[in-house]
Amino acid sequence: MHDRDGGSPWKPRGPRPPRDGAPRRGSSPQEKIRREPARHETSSHAVGAEGAQHPARERRDAELRIHGLNAVRAVFAHRPQAIRKLYLLEARIPQLQPLLKWCVANRVGYRVVDDADLQKLAASAHHEGVVAEVLREEPLPLSSWLRDLPAGPQCALWLDGVGNPHNLGAILRSAAHFGVSAILLPKHATLALSGAAARVAEGGAEAVPMVRLGREDNSIAQLRSAGFGLAATVVRGGSDLFQANLPRRLVYVLGAEGEGMSPALAAACDLRLSIPGSGAVESLNVAAATAVLLAAWARG
Repeated sequence: MHDRDGGSPWKPRGPRPPRDGAPRRGSSPQEKIRREPARHETSSHAVGAEGAQHPARERRDAELRIHGLNAVRAVFAHRPQAIRKLYLLEARIPQLQPLLKWCVANRVGYRVVDDADLQKLAASAHHEGVVAEVLREEPLPLSSWLRDLPAGPQCALWLDGVGNPHNLGAILRSAAHFGVSAILLPKHATLALSGAAARVAEGGAEAVPMVRLGREDNSIAQLRSAGFGLAATVVRGGSDLFQANLPRRLVYVLGAEGEGMSPALAAACDLRLSIPGSGAVESLNVAAATAVLLAAWARG
């Protein structure tokens, strides 16, 4: 175990793991874990003199640190090949046995570390005892998503400016719960999954694909050709959500947390919907509103 001052790592009985932390084949996870401080990468010298991106920066852009028990389990369930390294508290070993055995079989490195190391890796105290470095999943093109979409009722969420990672995580969790087909991202949106969003999503980030839109007018035309109606969600002035006749193939368009959606995009939609309330507050948070909107659609 660590000394209080972060001294020498504990060395378990049995064969010593490789120096890079990858477990050897043919042993139990407990025999192959060593406790040591986690290494934290820095971003210095990420760009060379020629302006070319440094390989370390390219790797960091392609990878994402996921934390949270359900978030990590979801990655393991849906795309285990994306896992590159695992860090965990000793107390999590019993709950993560299937994942640790998979790491042994596939020579994926993992380490038992202290809580302080996990907080640094996750940049959060809410790491729930595990952090995984995984390959980031790139958004699908809209045409590819529409080509493979099954017939019948479908619902998607067009996020026009939503940027808060905790809101994104909560939206993904509700989307997974109600069987949403995709999160649609505008062409130039910088919104991307983060470790915080994945934790809040509780596994929902792996259940709902992200789709990259093209030019706005072309994307709207493609969606309509596939039978979708578009509904702008507005704080006031829209039809009562609970009285509206919602299309069975529907895209809810959700605006940014503060500014709302683009007026031009709202005008291009087929419906304008509002969630009626008491008036005691101006509106619902975008994540809470999403859950209400999806429940209304699911009630069908």
